[in-house]
Amino acid sequence: MEVVIAADSTSGGSLAGQAISDLLQARPDAVLGLATGSSPAPVYDDLVTRFHAGTLSMARARAFLLDEYVGLAPDHPQSYRSVIERAVVSRLDFRPGSVSGPDGRAGDLLAACARYDASIAAAGGIDLQLLGIGSDGHIGFNEPVSSLGSRTRLKTLTNRTRRDNARFFDGDIDAVPVHVITQGVGTIGEARHLVLVAWGAEKAAAVAACVEGPVTAMFPASALQLHPHATVVIDEGAASGLRLADYFRETWAAKPKWQGL
Repeated sequence: MEVVIAADSTSGGSLAGQAISDLLQARPDAVLGLATGSSPAPVYDDLVTRFHAGTLSMARARAFLLDEYVGLAPDHPQSYRSVIERAVVSRLDFRPGSVSGPDGRAGDLLAACARYDASIAAAGGIDLQLLGIGSDGHIGFNEPVSSLGSRTRLKTLTNRTRRDNARFFDGDIDAVPVHVITQGVGTIGEARHLVLVAWGAEKAAAVAACVEGPVTAMFPASALQLHPHATVVIDEGAASGLRLADYFRETWAAKPKWQGL
């Protein structure tokens, strides 16, 4: 696992954006994994800047969403299809139909989960998966005690996660769906490059547990420690709980620039 401590979320978002840009330069038809929430926003802003500068195109790329609420219509403003449409798709040049998400309104939700895993595999797998991290260590919607080998499946959200997400539903926790479809920890781990981003001191404890804690299903993000190419990009606030922060700064400063993330 590589840990990169940026000065702030803007510069951290630019680092992650550069990794995506480099991938698309090498493979214009790359498959991306897109995350929602506030943490990826600086990355998406950086991609939009590159697109308008003429240095990045998604015209041949494909993308898959990490998760989706069960029961929300695709055009509901807080469905993750809508969120990704606003934050990413409408601002870049993705082809129509090239961004896929789980079907949270399927009549057979278990079959929809299996189909989604199969569709990722049929696309050749995900080249780069962007991730945030929850305060309880969830990635996607893999809550604590999620199997580290889990596949795309139906999950029940904890009240803590629903409280965290109530800010997107006018502060009303009762409006936050109880169930979601999420890529499993095992599904996420099959992506060839994992890039987790986190900003602010409120994420410091979660980042420290992810990077320096034990690998445990109680903290699903710790599974990144087992991945052959996992990158954690954080700002100074999110790095404030790391015992090895100085070492991470030294290794990044000494890394050959041509290697990138």
